[in-house]
Amino acid sequence: MTQTKHPHNFKTLGMAVLDIEIQALEHIKSRLDDGFARACELMLGCKGRIVVLGMGKSGHIGGKVAATLASTGTPAFFVHPGEASHGDLGMITTQDVVLAFSNSGETDEIRMLLPVIKRRGVPLIALTGRPHSTLATSADVHVYVGVEKEACPLGLAPTASTTSALAMGDALAVALLEARGFTAEDFALSHPAGALGRRLLLHVEQIMHAGDDVPKVLAHATLKDALIEMSRKRLGMTAIVDSNDQLLGIFTDGDLRRTLEKNIDMHNTKIADVMTKGGKTTRAKLLAAEAMRTMEEFSISQLIVTDDQQRVVGAINMHDLLKAGVV
Repeated sequence: MTQTKHPHNFKTLGMAVLDIEIQALEHIKSRLDDGFARACELMLGCKGRIVVLGMGKSGHIGGKVAATLASTGTPAFFVHPGEASHGDLGMITTQDVVLAFSNSGETDEIRMLLPVIKRRGVPLIALTGRPHSTLATSADVHVYVGVEKEACPLGLAPTASTTSALAMGDALAVALLEARGFTAEDFALSHPAGALGRRLLLHVEQIMHAGDDVPKVLAHATLKDALIEMSRKRLGMTAIVDSNDQLLGIFTDGDLRRTLEKNIDMHNTKIADVMTKGGKTTRAKLLAAEAMRTMEEFSISQLIVTDDQQRVVGAINMHDLLKAGVV
């Protein structure tokens, strides 16, 4: 292919493509009918899994939609139609629902599977751009995803049509998510290794400093004693407790700076006289993300962890949250 230089305005071309795809989404939105609701009802009532089919670019969209369904509470997997006719059709059971993507509705590899799907009595949902196509008329439910034109100037490369199909697949997945009462915690259980999983599943007790690693001094300790404890435990603060380990206050690096401005005698001043009384706390069983929100709300970088009796059981700072990937 010979390359020639043209003074194209790439920004204008890009905006033209986006305009066409936006128009495509507006088009299918205006055509959304009861078929969408029936499709959701079939998928919600599915006792097995949603089996997603699609060839070519529709197959790529189908794979993404299957993954979105699976990660949002609707068990699903993608089956390549070409492989299905060579044995993979055995993956589909009578408890499943088939979700088939085909812009034309005449994809040969999918049409070949229709007799077997119908013979098994498996509900079929078709997403096509042609309501009178073979796939659309054979389906139990048809969801329209047609576009008036592709964003490709040649009208050949699937562009607006794949955007339309993907958006409708997302709409189905999110509608089912809402219907199931699927929560952020449920989502995190499907993504335990990701950042979201860490934010939603990690608890304070899993990352807090505990036992001898907790910086704390008694109320009668001197400011010097508190500074030594802070230096040794390296959390930028220390808790001040009574003889039963109940929290009386906290002393932080910020408190130290304010104290030094007053020329206070570190050797003789009692820490109880310069501490911040009470102080912000968190609980071991709370999510680490909640501890982070507390720090952000009050613009602090450390928290004391207490039990129900306000006894000090741990300590946590922003560095711990960063290290754990919560932030």
